[in-house]
Amino acid sequence: MTRAPILSFTDKGIYCAAGDFYVDPWYPVARALITHGHADHARPGMGTYLATDGTLPIMRHRLGDISAESIAYGQVIRIGDAQVSFHPAGHVPGSAQIRIEVGGEIWVASGDYKITDDGLSEPFEPVPCHHFITESTFGLPVFRWAEQATVAAEINTWWSACAAAGKTAFLGAYALGKAQRLLSMLDPDIGPILTHTAVENSNRVLRGQGYTLPATRHASADLIPKNHPGAIVICPPSAMGSTWARRFGPQETGFASGWMAIRGIRRRRAGDRGFVISDHADWEGLLSAIKQTGAENIYVTHGYTDIFNKYLNENGWQSRVIPTQFEGETAGAEEQA
Repeated sequence: MTRAPILSFTDKGIYCAAGDFYVDPWYPVARALITHGHADHARPGMGTYLATDGTLPIMRHRLGDISAESIAYGQVIRIGDAQVSFHPAGHVPGSAQIRIEVGGEIWVASGDYKITDDGLSEPFEPVPCHHFITESTFGLPVFRWAEQATVAAEINTWWSACAAAGKTAFLGAYALGKAQRLLSMLDPDIGPILTHTAVENSNRVLRGQGYTLPATRHASADLIPKNHPGAIVICPPSAMGSTWARRFGPQETGFASGWMAIRGIRRRRAGDRGFVISDHADWEGLLSAIKQTGAENIYVTHGYTDIFNKYLNENGWQSRVIPTQFEGETAGAEEQA
């Protein structure tokens, strides 16, 4: 008799019957295990939440008064008949892959991940398993990321040129994860580092957990832009061109996203500069992560699913596409870059 799979893919999300819980569900359920704090993975309305020590504070900030518990990386707990542990995903601070074992069979739900150590997020940890659920946001060979130091030099050179020209540099990035990664890459000797409210709120939560970030100034409504010449402003892409942004006077805009690797998308975003950097794995990163798990069975979620799935099946894996409501890093608006 064929045993039912440990994880099943339902209309509410990824479900573990042995423990009666869901991983990153997109509709309200009684018990939710959450990989990280981005809005497409940590949604409101769950009965109870379980997340890492590093993720829960940002979830409470976003979701308010929730019933939730936190867990340390590597700590093994039993939920029903399932043994569960959380392991670093390298995506953003506190992000995790969730390992689920039942009767010796191991599944890993990876959420979003990158294998590059960005110096801020807990580095990706390969987790051996039989079944691996992977994203494929950038599952095309064209996506290959440069070294972080190279991108940092590009951003700082651009900012320095803006400052010399009497312009404010605006750099668009998602408020949780990417923004803090960019902050850690900036050279504070160039000028003041200002942050949009959404970014500064995330900074406050992360600093409260012990993450080290450079000094920033909240670009609130009462901040006087002319008192901060040569500044760079880190903000969500949606704030670009707003009334709030226009009061800074002459400025240049840049976007930091993996999608900046595609020339047409750079043009459509209408920014002055595009910097290719992502908190998701590139083509080689995806393949490396999968190889390191040793898993034969792969389940491909959001991104270039069909192309990536076809490659895996042609190269020795048993792979299939799983439709989900996860968004990853969307090309239309890099809100979760």
